[in-house]
Amino acid sequence: MRTKKGTFVQITGTNVPPMANAADYRTAIAAALRDELGLTHRAIKTAMRWTGASERTVKYWIAGERGPSGEHLIALVRHSDFVFRTVLILANRQDDADAD
Repeated sequence: MRTKKGTFVQITGTNVPPMANAADYRTAIAAALRDELGLTHRAIKTAMRWTGASERTVKYWIAGERGPSGEHLIALVRHSDFVFRTVLILANRQDDADAD
């Protein structure tokens, strides 16, 4: 019987540090949404209208369990000054971390 020989694939490439702590991003966006919209069902419906996201998705954002990405984040920034400022603050923190 022939024994199976495994292959070893060497992992190469560069390690890219994460831009920002994901938990900080999620909690910051959640706080911005809560500050602007509140915690009512109307707040969820408003964010759904702004982004086209599902109700469950918006609830995750407001709870801070997940953060919006891509088109949803752009739509939130377009409609919410609080989210816009939060994104700028998070981007500025990353620039400061890169300078160190």
